[in-house]
Amino acid sequence: MERHDPAIRDEAIALLRRGLSNRAVAERLDVPRGTIGWWLSEDRRKRGARFERPTDCPRCTRHPLDAEAYAYLLGLYLGDGHITSRAKQHHLSIFCTASRPALVDAAEEAMRRVMPGPNVRRRFRRGCAEVKSYTRHWTCLFPQHGPGRKHAREISLETWQQEVVDAHPWEFVRGLLHSDGCRTTNWTTRVVNGERRRYEYPRYWFTNVSDDIRRLYTDTLDKLGVSWTHCTRAGKPYNISVARKASVALLDAHVGPKG
Repeated sequence: MERHDPAIRDEAIALLRRGLSNRAVAERLDVPRGTIGWWLSEDRRKRGARFERPTDCPRCTRHPLDAEAYAYLLGLYLGDGHITSRAKQHHLSIFCTASRPALVDAAEEAMRRVMPGPNVRRRFRRGCAEVKSYTRHWTCLFPQHGPGRKHAREISLETWQQEVVDAHPWEFVRGLLHSDGCRTTNWTTRVVNGERRRYEYPRYWFTNVSDDIRRLYTDTLDKLGVSWTHCTRAGKPYNISVARKASVALLDAHVGPKG
């Protein structure tokens, strides 16, 4: 093993303690990155310092929050997302329909924009794409995480989250509809001049078992001037319908059908 001047090692440790990365120190001192990592590990061991993985969590650091991407990701999480807690990290998973690749891309992009540091991966199952990311800080951004299903516990937004939604309401609505919503074409018949005619019209549905999540959705629609009705669909009483022409036009302009 190549031996290095103790002065170089001391300089490397000083730079590392100032916050420089292993790569930056290795390039500056022309020392292999593996050696720099070993020196850092030994220095921590001697000082009894605990290793903390670097993070770009907007809630724990000065890293700015991409509020627009977060509003969309929050909607996806409340709809078809969950966090699994493991030792020293939390797994954020968003489930998308595999047949809609644009939706999968949008979920991955939102994760990367909100927290650029952690890796984002895709896992495909039959008819389903899971977009997932690992970091111990996802619960900082989604304090709604807790034991059990979301509809079995209270779901409310913290003040800072509500401020994000108020600033980017359409992105929040888009995330909710891209997870638990759909745009369909309904039809009805009318008698005109003695002749029965068929008419088709578009409608947006949002279906979620949680009363709290439905309320977050409808409260946001109210602020945006979107008319909605709470109705039963296929025997299920937890559906929100938007069918009025002007309101559908607003959703078409800002949300549109899933990609």
